[in-house]
Amino acid sequence: MPLSFQEIAPAPTRREWLSTAALGLAFSCCGQRVRGQVTGQSNPRLTAYDQLMGNYMREHRPPGAALAVTYQGRLVYARGFGHADLEKREVVRPTSLFRIASISKPFTATAVMHLVEKRKLKLDDRVFSILKLKAYLEGGARVDPRLHDIRVHHCLQHTAGWDRDKSLDPMSAEFAEQVARALRVRLPVNPRQIIEVAMGKHLDFNPGTRYAYSNFGYCVLGRVIEAVSGRPYHEFVSREILAPMGIRHMRPGKNLLRDRAPGEVRYYDSKKRTGRAISGPEIGKQVPLPYGVECIETMDANGGWIASAVDLVRFAVAFDDPRRCPVLDEASIRTMLAPPPGAVGHQPNGKPKPSYYGCGWDVRPSGRPGKYTKFHGGGLAGSSALLVCREDGINWAVLFNSDATKDGKAYADLIDPLLHEPADQIKNWPDVDLFPEF
Repeated sequence: MPLSFQEIAPAPTRREWLSTAALGLAFSCCGQRVRGQVTGQSNPRLTAYDQLMGNYMREHRPPGAALAVTYQGRLVYARGFGHADLEKREVVRPTSLFRIASISKPFTATAVMHLVEKRKLKLDDRVFSILKLKAYLEGGARVDPRLHDIRVHHCLQHTAGWDRDKSLDPMSAEFAEQVARALRVRLPVNPRQIIEVAMGKHLDFNPGTRYAYSNFGYCVLGRVIEAVSGRPYHEFVSREILAPMGIRHMRPGKNLLRDRAPGEVRYYDSKKRTGRAISGPEIGKQVPLPYGVECIETMDANGGWIASAVDLVRFAVAFDDPRRCPVLDEASIRTMLAPPPGAVGHQPNGKPKPSYYGCGWDVRPSGRPGKYTKFHGGGLAGSSALLVCREDGINWAVLFNSDATKDGKAYADLIDPLLHEPADQIKNWPDVDLFPEF
């Protein structure tokens, strides 16, 4: 039976409720006023994080945010800041669910590697031989022969041949409208229909020869997972990846505000932009970008999940000790974090580049064997997200329910360097582990 995504997100505990009121007062007394309330447990050893977030919220004024931090496998910090819903004055909690956008990719990559480990898939397999979809061809067009050279590892490492800066992004709202016209179907379209039309377009470069970030490549991987496992993408990831890690509240996101999940924040586009709806009751009309233009359900494998900051660091902790990961063995994790072959991932002297995109992660080798800092960001209209897993075993996730400041700087990008400071400064980490409370 498929997992149900209808369960209600847990209500705040009495301890969390008391700490919300207490910290709100403490911040007021210390002159560290923030927008709205602060939820979650305070710890005197981690005041550097409280101060950082208080200053950040006051200076940059996002509607709401959540931050979770782990140390040596323990959840030591989990707090919400500001408002999940400005109109209803709902506060952000550590358990609040946010759109994580492209942080969905490490989950998809982990699912692919799990299938490889089970010998149901090979990284060198040709993706379109697995999918057996028929390309939609316009006029006398022919399928680009290079399409049949695209392998699973090309999609994982963004080297498959699609470059959204050179041609239209297949995951865009504009392309969805093209798909509907070409196939003579009604909006919203589904991922398989998007792939069929995209298969009729020429690639932008030879597979494996260079890097170009591709959401579409991960859309293809989602369908590969379905074809090989015989199960819907979300069900496979939920049962085979999330459940063994103890992640219970993460789920697929929905396009429309009316379908907002219990415990999910509301999204506020920084520029209040609108566009032509490609889903919902107002298809073709101007609607806010976060609700009907950016098709979260279609993005599933490349950007469609919602999760809490606690969910994300629980995922990160599962990889802290590769010998004990509940879903992948040590060899599979090494493969995930290895550089792409050839010049894409290596310097002229043959050594790995100082940073590169592995299988689902941005990777920076530390210089010590087997030690890496891996990370991934995510952004959509109305949301900004970051997950960092440092080589020293400190992990954090920070989520916002808006995308950028007034001058266009992404919230996650702005806070990225700041969050390394308390991680470097704190020497006396608390012995607590908050994971059992979530």
